[in-house]
Amino acid sequence: MSEQEAKGSIQVITRMMSLLDALADSPEPATLKALAQQTGLHPSTAHRILAVMTNARLIERRDASSYSLGIRLLELGSIVKARINIREIARPFMQTLYEQIGEAINLGIRDEDEIVYIDRTSSGRSAVRVVYLVGGRAPLHLTSLGKLFLAAENPEKLRAYAERSGLPGKTPNSLTSLPALEIELGRVRQHDLAIDNEEAEIGLRCIAAPIRDEEGCIVAALSISAPTDRHRASDWEGPLKAATLGISRAIGYRSTNRE
Repeated sequence: MSEQEAKGSIQVITRMMSLLDALADSPEPATLKALAQQTGLHPSTAHRILAVMTNARLIERRDASSYSLGIRLLELGSIVKARINIREIARPFMQTLYEQIGEAINLGIRDEDEIVYIDRTSSGRSAVRVVYLVGGRAPLHLTSLGKLFLAAENPEKLRAYAERSGLPGKTPNSLTSLPALEIELGRVRQHDLAIDNEEAEIGLRCIAAPIRDEEGCIVAALSISAPTDRHRASDWEGPLKAATLGISRAIGYRSTNRE
């Protein structure tokens, strides 16, 4: 293939992706005219590329002049989702965040009523003993990571969790009553961030943000943990949210008005 042919192929792929993005942004089938306007393509060029994508089942032609995303994308998406390893995807984002912050970065997922820590960067400069390391577990309400999952629950499920777990405490700061936990979770929902204020270990504070899948559901979360005297939540909020948004997008999440 000549250099000119290679450039032409890349251009076609770029145009195809712009059309797919335009269709993804449209809640209803989009007309050829609308797609051409949104992508900046000439209608005849858009029409030719759409015809090829229709034959490949990447898009569907709804009527004489409107299109929508096709079933083949769903099939491919299911394959990708089955192969996703959240730990591998998150790791470079965690490392970048660690290099920015200089404190330990934790990745956790929910397993029933507990948070499971599945990855962690270096513990940084901490001299504080960290209770929960990779493979460790903790009740949801005792950690910033777990609070994010609880904040996504409806009142009935939250009450059921409180009854099952008994809301045990680890330190004097632990939230061991349902009313106190409900107030805290209200703040979590408002800011889309959660704080562990020495609730699992005296001398250690954490701030966490959620990782969401293509449906907007929380599937994991990242936290930054540091000794209380070095904890800088206001400084870390931006980099932390940027990291979790990057991971979320990598697993299929599309930004909403949350950002």
